[in-house]
Amino acid sequence: MPKRILQGKVVSAQNDQTVTVLVERRFTHPVLKKTIKKSKKYRAHDEANAFKAGDEVRIQECAPKSKTKRWEVVSQLS
Repeated sequence: MPKRILQGKVVSAQNDQTVTVLVERRFTHPVLKKTIKKSKKYRAHDEANAFKAGDEVRIQECAPKSKTKRWEVVSQLS
């Protein structure tokens, strides 16, 4: 089964080898038929501390790295 890949923006890079990524998703409400934005934060592993706040990145599912990290940064979007 393929691993999920999400795209988002780094909102925090203060911790060592960890970034917090905000992922937004848009969908149509089933009753109101209105487009809604929802967002969620994911903690992702950044081995080289290469990313800083404001970067657009792709994250991928992985085996648990710590108590809160289940994602790793795959690449940066330009």
